[in-house]
Amino acid sequence: MKGRQIILDHIGEREVAALMVDGQLDDLLIDTDAPRPGTVYRAIADRPVKGQGGLFLKTPDGPAFLRQVKGLAPGQALLVQVTGYAEPGKAIPVTQKLLFKSRYAIITPGAPGLNISRSIRDDDVRDSLMAIAHDVAGEANMGLILRSACEDADAEDIAEDIQAMLDLAHSVTEAPEGAAEKLIDGDGPHVSAWRDWSEAAEVNTEPGCLDALGALDAIDCVLQPEVPLGSGANMYVEPTRALVAVDVNTGRDTSPAAGLKANMALAQSLPRALRVRGLGGQIVLDLAPMPKKDRRVFESALRAAFRRDAIDTNLVGWTSLGHFELQRKNARIATYTLLK
Repeated sequence: MKGRQIILDHIGEREVAALMVDGQLDDLLIDTDAPRPGTVYRAIADRPVKGQGGLFLKTPDGPAFLRQVKGLAPGQALLVQVTGYAEPGKAIPVTQKLLFKSRYAIITPGAPGLNISRSIRDDDVRDSLMAIAHDVAGEANMGLILRSACEDADAEDIAEDIQAMLDLAHSVTEAPEGAAEKLIDGDGPHVSAWRDWSEAAEVNTEPGCLDALGALDAIDCVLQPEVPLGSGANMYVEPTRALVAVDVNTGRDTSPAAGLKANMALAQSLPRALRVRGLGGQIVLDLAPMPKKDRRVFESALRAAFRRDAIDTNLVGWTSLGHFELQRKNARIATYTLLK
């Protein structure tokens, strides 16, 4: 099926949001039992970690870890926000830089200023949005970022969204003292889909729509390591305890350009393959053989593909064995662990 579909349903008791683009699964959000990214705690400083510049914190959901700590003493209360999912047996990753994020607006306490997404380039639209920002948040002592979804949105909806986020930010930041407490929960898959998948799409919310619209079959494919790359080539995406290994094969193509073609296809497909599988951390690419002179072309294609991906990914570079390494934020829990 052509076009974009947003499918909001459940698998068992888990809330699920699937984004289908031209019949292909492009993104997948599955709720977990772990603290969601965006959750805000009033935490209590516990003990520093010497040599790492970090500090363990006490929260109602277990220990958290805060990096780059200065001037905090054990027993001190502070506001922190969950930034991602912890690996098994590790503390919840948190930051003191709070963000209150919605479909149109992001409020940034402690970072004042009114900003508009760079993807909005029309000067008239930017002027109109800046006028709305000044009207609603001009006197606030917090920063505001208007997101790309504002470009085609109604002015009243944008203003209401900004005000709602400002009210939420004020209610949270005005309560820094006290015992460890969860102040707000992070957004679940359905709200996250409304917030972040802002391009025009058909939205389906009927119970059982995951199955009826073919998304369940697409999710089953995600649970398999093989990803076709076209022309007989494929890649295998296999998480291990230490890293995610990606192996590229040219298939039956034995032409001199087979390796480069397979690797370029991987560059286009890898962000989606990692996204729908919920994989992050250290990623090692065992690429198909190609001349060293083609490495720069491959890197450029890979960098462009990840630039369009919402999850931060750092292209580390080549190893002496000819592998390519990436470091990706653990923004999600691996899909196979949630559905096994």
